[in-house]
Amino acid sequence: MKKFFLGFAVVSLLIAGVLSYFASSDPDGLDKTAEDTGIAAHAQAHPLAGSTFADYSLGGDSRFTGLAGALGVIVVLSLSFGLFWLLRKKTPSTDSAD
Repeated sequence: MKKFFLGFAVVSLLIAGVLSYFASSDPDGLDKTAEDTGIAAHAQAHPLAGSTFADYSLGGDSRFTGLAGALGVIVVLSLSFGLFWLLRKKTPSTDSAD
């Protein structure tokens, strides 16, 4: 099972860290529709628009897209592992104090 999770983490890091540089910079369907219909002209900036990982970059610099993706994967996997570890079913101890 450990090999599976390690492989999953490595593949996730490769996808986020390497393949993200090949992603299209053109707007996706929702952004394109918002621009075409004029809705985007009335949009306000998101409260976290100036945050570290905004716009799939690191500090607004698109050269660090892969690094932002890899850090995002590490954060999500760490939080998930920690949550699952806290919520795991604990088996009763076989040691007795008798």
